Amino acid sequence: MFRSFVRLQGGLGNVLPLCKVCPRSRFSLKYSTATAERKRFYQDVSISQGEGGLYEINLDRRKLKTPGGKLFTVPNEALAIAVATEWDAQRDTLKFYTMHLTTLCNTALDNPTERNKDQMINAALKFLETDTVCYRVEEPLGLVELQKNEWDPVLHWIENRYQLH
Repeated sequence: MFRSFVRLQGGLGNVLPLCKVCPRSRFSLKYSTATAERKRFYQDVSISQGEGGLYEINLDRRKLKTPGGKLFTVPNEALAIAVATEWDAQRDTLKFYTMHLTTLCNTALDNPTERNKDQMINAALKFLETDTVCYRVEEPLGLVELQKNEWDPVLHWIENRYQLH
């Protein structure tokens, strides 16, 4: 977790220092295999709010880039903090396979499959019918109750959020 955290005060360019600052180099990482590891090359992890209100991840005050070379940006502070936490949690070796949010954001930003919005939606919908939340058991009663208590709120949120009534 972060060693020292200061709340973002607002405005462009404000930085949240998380550790001591120590300049480093090379922050554009290339896509790697799921098992790839790399020596940690930074000391400090922070977030900042950049142009258009997007949040950026900084490694030793240098802006993180996607494997495709784009500036790594996310739309809100909560996601920026979560991604920064993934980077801060890495020790001597970067284990990219443990940084799930970073990977998802990289994929969304770089769009390596070059799919448009409709293609992405259709691909995601193919998996929806196999999602565990859509399957219910009739017994044992304890599991029926657990599914109702845990999954119904998720389904209700989706129905309300996307007006699926």
